[in-house]
Amino acid sequence: MEVPRIKVRYNFTPYIATVIFYHTTHSYSMAVQAFGTTTQNSNEDSRKYFFPFILVTSLFFLWGLSYGLLDVLNKHFQETLHITKDKSTLLQMAYFGAYFLVALPAGLFMHKFGYKKGVIIGLVFYACGAFLFYPSAVNESFNFFLLSLFILASGLTFLETAANPYVTVLGEAKTAEFRLNLAQSFNGVGSFIGPIIAANLFFGDQSEGLQSVKVVYIAIGIVVCCVAILFWKTDLPEIKESNIETNTALTDIPLLQHRNFTNAVIAQFFYVAAQVGIAAFFINYCTEDPVHITNEKAAYFLSISLLLFTVGRFAGTALMKKIAAHQLLFIYSVINIILCCIIVFAHTSLNVYALMAIFFFESIMFPTIFALGLKNLGHHTKKAASFIIMSIVGGAIMPYLMGLIAAHFSTATAYLVPACCFVITAWYGSYGHKPNPS
Repeated sequence: MEVPRIKVRYNFTPYIATVIFYHTTHSYSMAVQAFGTTTQNSNEDSRKYFFPFILVTSLFFLWGLSYGLLDVLNKHFQETLHITKDKSTLLQMAYFGAYFLVALPAGLFMHKFGYKKGVIIGLVFYACGAFLFYPSAVNESFNFFLLSLFILASGLTFLETAANPYVTVLGEAKTAEFRLNLAQSFNGVGSFIGPIIAANLFFGDQSEGLQSVKVVYIAIGIVVCCVAILFWKTDLPEIKESNIETNTALTDIPLLQHRNFTNAVIAQFFYVAAQVGIAAFFINYCTEDPVHITNEKAAYFLSISLLLFTVGRFAGTALMKKIAAHQLLFIYSVINIILCCIIVFAHTSLNVYALMAIFFFESIMFPTIFALGLKNLGHHTKKAASFIIMSIVGGAIMPYLMGLIAAHFSTATAYLVPACCFVITAWYGSYGHKPNPS
């Protein structure tokens, strides 16, 4: 059975604009609900937190865009730099390895200097890494690309270490999961746009090898510099961890004895491992049997999958008004285990739709695990956020394992790895999220 064709020459610009407009306007009303009351239960605090929330949310879009481009670079570099599948996963190792190495220093920096300076430092590293793609492309050096990507991802580590916990404390603790899922929705918008850009410039008729890579990343570097200037000029409320409303008895417990936190580190490691591995081999899977479509069409399928990821974030955020966050995490994890097994054992071209559906159901996992892991941590919040961000190193390790399995068996068989990872996230949703008894 042939997979329905996507018209490659279609103009996606108005569609992208519609998606962004819808998410922006829809998110405005949802954000108002999230800030109807705050930690101080005052309208003054609501106004004080609302604009910083919007500004910080823009960061989620920026690192989503970077991640959306990363997965397409795998296949692009396999062809332009003539590298193998398993070697191409060194891109993920450099990218997510930076999270492991830089997260703790980033957390210590922000503990001393605050969230705002941490964000600015992160944006500077992000821009520098993006600009270094130009000499990397000129020299056609895969190793230079890895260095550039590591520097870029070091900046993203600062941004994630700052933005994720900052959003959870910009308001009441009981709506933290809601706020973080809402902000993370714009991460999905960026991830959706990235592959569309890549499909047109890296694989389309306009593709000029590495020339297109230079243009894209120079443009990103300029935009990031502008955002850094905006943050530098804007006053952001610096929230003291000692002022966060929590259970006092729980905050007196040493950080590593908070089981909802330690279990979150484990669950986030395996979740990110699954997410990155699934996306990294998406195009390889689609271009091989039984799906067997072109690189360009596969990149568009990836973009549609990331659109489903974005829609899933908003849908999940809405569902959390009716279903507890940990219960939704468990349900979605079980569904994804089933979908991964379909990909591995059902040899049909329709498998691509199971692969695309995974993106919808994994959408709420990162912010939900993150927010549940930070519950009732009080003055431990910034340090705890650093450790959870460090666990993103799972995205550096598992794709390489999937690459080895794909090289020796098949790309489809490699999807057993994320299936196992979703078992861990299901466990966290059902049991591992529970905090220490009061």
